[in-house]
Amino acid sequence: MHSLFQDLRYGVRVLIKNPGFTAVAVLSLALGIGANTAIFQLLNAVRLKSLPVKAPQELAEIRIEDMTGSRGNHATPYSAVTNPIWEQIRDRQQSFSGVAAWGTESFNLNQGGEVRSAKALYVSGDFFNVLGVPAIKGRVFNPSDDFRGCSSPGVVISNSFWQSEYANDPSILGRKITLAGRPYEIIGVTPASFYGLEIGRNFDLSLPVCAEALVDGERNRMDSGTTWWLMAVGRLKPGVSFARASADLRAISPSLFESTLAPNYPPVSVHYYLNFKLEAVANSAGYSTLRENYERPLWLLMVIAAAVLLIACANLANLLLARASAREREMAVRLAVGASRARLVRQLLVESLILAVTGAALGALLAQVLSKFMVTFISTTDDAVFLDLAADWRLFAFATLVAAITCMLFGLAPALKATRVEPGAAMKAGGRGLTAGRERFSLRRGLVVTQVALSLVLVAGAMLFSRSLNKLLGIDAGFTQQGVLITDAGFRRLNIPADRRFAFRQDMLNRLRAIPGVDAAGETIAAPLAGASASNNVWLEGSGAEQGLNTWLNWVGADYFKTLQTPIVAGRDISDRDDMKTAPVAVINETLARKLFNGANPIGRRFWKEKTPNDPETLYEVIGVVKDTKYGDLREEFRPIAFFSIGQDPNPGAGAEILIRSKLSQADITAAIKKTLAEINPSISVSFYGFQKMIEESLLRDRLMATLSGFFGVLALLLAAIGLYGILSYGVASRTKEIGIRMALGAQRREVLGLILREAVLLVVIGVAVGLPIVFGLTRFASTLLFGLKPTDPISLGLAGLVLFVVALSAAYLPARRATKVDPLVALRYE
Repeated sequence: MHSLFQDLRYGVRVLIKNPGFTAVAVLSLALGIGANTAIFQLLNAVRLKSLPVKAPQELAEIRIEDMTGSRGNHATPYSAVTNPIWEQIRDRQQSFSGVAAWGTESFNLNQGGEVRSAKALYVSGDFFNVLGVPAIKGRVFNPSDDFRGCSSPGVVISNSFWQSEYANDPSILGRKITLAGRPYEIIGVTPASFYGLEIGRNFDLSLPVCAEALVDGERNRMDSGTTWWLMAVGRLKPGVSFARASADLRAISPSLFESTLAPNYPPVSVHYYLNFKLEAVANSAGYSTLRENYERPLWLLMVIAAAVLLIACANLANLLLARASAREREMAVRLAVGASRARLVRQLLVESLILAVTGAALGALLAQVLSKFMVTFISTTDDAVFLDLAADWRLFAFATLVAAITCMLFGLAPALKATRVEPGAAMKAGGRGLTAGRERFSLRRGLVVTQVALSLVLVAGAMLFSRSLNKLLGIDAGFTQQGVLITDAGFRRLNIPADRRFAFRQDMLNRLRAIPGVDAAGETIAAPLAGASASNNVWLEGSGAEQGLNTWLNWVGADYFKTLQTPIVAGRDISDRDDMKTAPVAVINETLARKLFNGANPIGRRFWKEKTPNDPETLYEVIGVVKDTKYGDLREEFRPIAFFSIGQDPNPGAGAEILIRSKLSQADITAAIKKTLAEINPSISVSFYGFQKMIEESLLRDRLMATLSGFFGVLALLLAAIGLYGILSYGVASRTKEIGIRMALGAQRREVLGLILREAVLLVVIGVAVGLPIVFGLTRFASTLLFGLKPTDPISLGLAGLVLFVVALSAAYLPARRATKVDPLVALRYE
């Protein structure tokens, strides 16, 4: 230990004496380690961390094995069950010490005007008890709070909501909060560490499941057998495995689904429903759409960041090899006076360890900034991503492991080289570096070739992701994006009867169209690319349902296509006259016209739409054909779409989604809309979404990959250029005498320039040759993240190689130019 402390003190002194080298080394490591740690921190939060609850390894997700054929309204992206199914699971299961259910909801905290949303959970009475989450103030729910017909349930709020809305008011218990026009008493506050079961999303408040009937009234989901909105979880009994729990759930499945079959379930899908099977799946890491969307990109970014770190290590190894040449006499003297080679290697490794630890420490600080930046990057205006980025043992272990590996990567070879010297030969060599010969130079060339090869991989990846994003941004989606504002207006508080809602919406829409500066406005159930979707089978009149074509559906009003500037290629648009008093009509897109009518003129012909839980089988007349448009995702191929008149919707809601196209600024148009709606009725709530911004936010994953791969590509090019510059500068210095002799014998400056540049080109060519197979091997893992490109896209690879050559020649020019200025007389006296 005493000698180790001596080595540490000596290493610190040596590095302080070389501030330029130390700064470059530490900064390179900090960037490489920081990037790796930041990405691992996100992976840890999204994939590896367990839920902040009691014994999360005992938690199971109770779900349907295969939901193919499920019909109705899927209110969540997760595998969900209906409330009747949940109640049967709760009452009949045998494998769990406790079971719970939860669903998501959003409430407007304002009583009118612009919406201020609160993220809410509907939870069963035993939810917090099953998870082992106590209240830090008041109490949490128990089974007596959640029962059919509950009339005045309380609300449990999160710690963050208590802080943001009530400034940690100690008298919070008993206060009332108004949700959907009804007051609820606050009965408890949850711990700051508990954010719910959904990774990436925090919650503000929670209500018992029974409160859903109070909130939604006659449209509530308590008895609906076709609304899939509750996620079920259970805590295994001691000694019960997940396999055993799944077996028990499968055993009760036939009778459970038979008893919960809804009378309005579509007959064609009943056999699917009756054959559903429940299973229990380990769920210690919770639910997450982030995991599905970002886990693969994060692993890929991890590989990219690791490659940057390898390039940094190769650079440091080159620097240390150069320093080793200057320290050979020092090493020889130490060996001559009795120091062992092992001690010298250890001392040099301690210097490398100091660099690695310092770089890791700074990298850890940088990682905090980078990880928060990435979380902000993938957050949207109206849906901020919440991730627990607190450090844990995994993060510390990762940072320690990376520091140790980098130390060995860039420190071991130079340490062994520096101590592989004969004392006598070193003394006779005087000031010359004994090992500055072919062996060391070849090693340094090999490190530069490695840097070039890895840089090619990173630059090619950056080109692929950047070109993929540009293709997505430049795609013709079939509608305009600029100048369109999505306006969601809610009028539930006005208690307008269902049969008068369409007329109320028409009056509101006409008032909005009259705003100066508004070019067009149209209503829809779901704006394109907004995430909402509906589909069903349709078939031609006169054919059978077995010939049905799965088709995406939307309900729109007059001027919808005019607002989005989607051309009508045949027939007419939907109008205000297409209401419940007239025959059902539809406008279809070109793809549906081609697939359903086989190229024949569809205008005036009719097709059936299959029965749904809420609508009967309906016959529609085609009145128009519009240009193909995207529906759910810019990446998708054009799908068959049918647009129905919103005036013929048999279940009109107490709200309207209106698309407004205007040349006014968003601030001006939103102010005008809020003023107009307030004049109609101050209780109308409103929220706004820029259509173009919403579409851009749907490409956040692609932007993240393009931005970060581009950053890492530039960083790799910079590090490779530094490495190439260093090796060529070192080569020019070691070949000064040779260059002087060449020039004394008549060599021209351009010939000397070409001599050095040829070496640079040779190193780059070898690096590219080594890197191409790596590119072909790795980029295939990115194929699902690309749009309109193959992983071996020749343009992207060609551009990457070209950029690499330009940067390499730029880095080689200065050493080459310096070589042309060698004075032959000075060179002949060299050394």
